[in-house]
Amino acid sequence: MSFSIIDLILNASVVVQLVIFLLLLASIFSWMVIFERWVYLSKSNQELVSFEDLFWSDAGLEAVFKKGQEENYVAIGAECIFRSGYQEYRNINDQDLEPETVLEGAERAMRISLSREQAALEKHLPFLATVASASPYVGLFGTVWGIMNSFRGLAETNQATLSTVAPGISEALIATAIGLFAAIPALIAYNRYTTSVETLLSSFENFMDEFSIVLHRDLYKK
Repeated sequence: MSFSIIDLILNASVVVQLVIFLLLLASIFSWMVIFERWVYLSKSNQELVSFEDLFWSDAGLEAVFKKGQEENYVAIGAECIFRSGYQEYRNINDQDLEPETVLEGAERAMRISLSREQAALEKHLPFLATVASASPYVGLFGTVWGIMNSFRGLAETNQATLSTVAPGISEALIATAIGLFAAIPALIAYNRYTTSVETLLSSFENFMDEFSIVLHRDLYKK
C-alpha cells in the first residue's frame, strides 16, 4: 500500500502532527524573514553606494545634509551616521570649544547611530539562527515519538512484518524531513546575511573614519 505525504501526516499521532505543524509554521515565518531581510540588505547596499557617490562629489557637506531634509525622504545606513555626526558637529561647532571636543562630540553621535544601524541590520537574524539550530531536533523528537508508538503497536500484534511497522515509521520520519526542510534554508540565509551585515558594518566604520578626517580638516583650517 502506498501513502502520500499528506496521508502520512494525517495518519500520524497527535504529538507528531503537532511537531509537524510547529515546524511548518517556523518554516513559513523563516521564509518571510528571509525575503524581508533580502529586500532590506539589498536596499542598504544600494543606498551605501549612492550615498558615498554623493558624499565624495563636489556637492559639499551642507548640500548632502540638506538632501536628507527633503519631504518623505528616509535615510538609512551610512547616511544616518553622516546626518547624526554632522548635526552634532553643527550644533557644537558654533560654541567656544576646543576642536578636539567638537570632533569627539561628532564621533560619539556617529557611534550611537552606528549601534542603531547595526540593530536594524541584524533584526530577525536570531530567529533564523534559532530555526536553523532547533528545527532538526524538534523534528527528531517527533520521529522518536512516532517510532515509539510504532513499536508499541507492534508489540500488540501476533505477527510482526515489515508491512505492519513500515507505515508508522514512515509517519515518524516525516517529522525529521520537515525539520530539515525548515532548518536548511534558515541556516543558509543566516550565514549569508550575517556575512552581508558584517560587510556593511565594516563599510560604515570606514566611512566614520573618513568622515572624521574630513571634519578634522574642516576644524583646523579655520
